[in-house]
Amino acid sequence: MRIETKLFTYLTPFFLLVGTVYGFLVDWMEPVGFLALYLTAGLSGMIGFYLGFTGKRVGDRPEDRLDAEIHEGSGEQGHFSPWSWWPLVLGLSAATCFAGLAVGFWITYIGVGLAAIALIGWVYEYSRGYHAH
Repeated sequence: MRIETKLFTYLTPFFLLVGTVYGFLVDWMEPVGFLALYLTAGLSGMIGFYLGFTGKRVGDRPEDRLDAEIHEGSGEQGHFSPWSWWPLVLGLSAATCFAGLAVGFWITYIGVGLAAIALIGWVYEYSRGYHAH
């Protein structure tokens, strides 16, 4: 995870610099732009720290080594649910929340309720029914 760690770590000072330059250009009167860039720098720093911490704990992947062979990266990459409908329900609930912000705030409450149901269903998908472990 060395490349990803370097990418996000190097983006942190870039976003801080761009946020500061943007703040000077607008005379610090438009707070959303430079604040968003500062928050992006913080998020980039957190992701870089997490990837560096995880990379030290897990060790080098085949993608991190120059002498790695293609077959070293083969095999199972994770656990995915190709038959799950819960991501679709969660996406529809997020769309409902955003539509509620644009149309009427009361619609957001429906989206939040649907999102809670979708998250609970997705988390407990393998605890009940045919695919229970």
